[in-house]
Amino acid sequence: MSSVSRTDIARRVFNHTFKLDPIVRSLLDTDFYKLLMLQMIWGLYRDVDATFSLTNRTTRVRLAEEVDIGELREQLDHARTLRFTKKEMIWLAGNSFYGTKQIFTPDFLSWLEGFSLPEYELSARDGQFELHFHGKWVETTMWEIPALAIINELRSRNAMRGMGRFALDVLYARAKAKTWEKVERLKKLPNLKISDFGTRRRHSFLWQRWCVEALKEGLGDALSGTSNVLLAMDTDLEALGTNAHELPMVAAALAENDEALKKAPYRVLRDWQSYYGGNLLIVLPDAFGTASFLKNAPDWVADWTGFRPDSAPAIEGGEKIIDFWQEKGRDPREKLLIFSDGLDVDAIEEAYHHFQGRVRMTFGWGTNLTNDFAGVAPNYTPQLKPISMVIKVSSANGRPAVKLSDNPAKAVGDAREIARYLKVFGAEDMVEQDVLV
Repeated sequence: MSSVSRTDIARRVFNHTFKLDPIVRSLLDTDFYKLLMLQMIWGLYRDVDATFSLTNRTTRVRLAEEVDIGELREQLDHARTLRFTKKEMIWLAGNSFYGTKQIFTPDFLSWLEGFSLPEYELSARDGQFELHFHGKWVETTMWEIPALAIINELRSRNAMRGMGRFALDVLYARAKAKTWEKVERLKKLPNLKISDFGTRRRHSFLWQRWCVEALKEGLGDALSGTSNVLLAMDTDLEALGTNAHELPMVAAALAENDEALKKAPYRVLRDWQSYYGGNLLIVLPDAFGTASFLKNAPDWVADWTGFRPDSAPAIEGGEKIIDFWQEKGRDPREKLLIFSDGLDVDAIEEAYHHFQGRVRMTFGWGTNLTNDFAGVAPNYTPQLKPISMVIKVSSANGRPAVKLSDNPAKAVGDAREIARYLKVFGAEDMVEQDVLV
């Protein structure tokens, strides 16, 4: 029995009596794609400056009124004291990832051993936090996941602060039952492949641990692994993940002209391919619109293992990618689609049945796995409802960075630069949809 299985989460939450109860206790408490990207950034873009900034897309929630800025500073400051431990370094060096031994080079691991999170800039204005991380890309990139996890858990803690021990018992009992009902539905899907992608917007670290272990017991081999590196190490699961939007966003920001801008998404994929192969060759096509990406993609992109459609509806996005493969003469049945945008059981079942037998597929289950407390609180507690909050690159070498997305509601960046990017990439098939998580 693992330590989390013995943890009484309700008692643990009730007994927040420490002066500082750390939310992030390890630099491994991050998503695996961050470490993979970090190695490439360290190798190829070590001198690039990159600022990351917080955006609360759920603007109706006045975040700075729900989370105490002093507590947030304490948690961010604590995270800055962390270093990779000897045990963690040995695990990173000796473990197999995606069937590959020593995916991290000795030189990179030697540098990583001394890594610490850089300084931050924090203030509050009009009910929202202004949170920025300035510095070298190779340092600031590592703030995204822990900072989001800290803010989300502080918000959860504040929502539960007035609850008694029995109310908390009921809250977590109902949340566990709700999660297990989802597990039982998913067990009915033969050959399902699913993984935990829920670190960034989790209710809490302990709750994510419980969810991962529940999936491990309930789904067995259907659980491919977790994106959380610390949980992968502690629960003997595969650490999963490849790359994220920040790669094309920085590459685009550094482009000298519109022609170079249009080629930036493919140039950075070439960089990625120079570092990794096999199942790590996953394309994230929607940073500047999937339709534009597919229309202008070189033929070699079709040779990659698969795609992760991230902001278009799963079925619509998947169909476009299947059409792309067929146009390039590739058999979709040999390719992989990774669905990960705002998934819950209904959406997983729908996509599973729609694409079954036509393509290999896997599901990255995020916020609706690790932060679904809707309807479980004894009294309605809106602060337990997850919000859509992101930390994205806002500039690279002093130039504004942009993400368009297939959903304009997810676009981030300077308005004039967004207009320029839309002129270069076009707005084909971009449809605004509500962003819930």
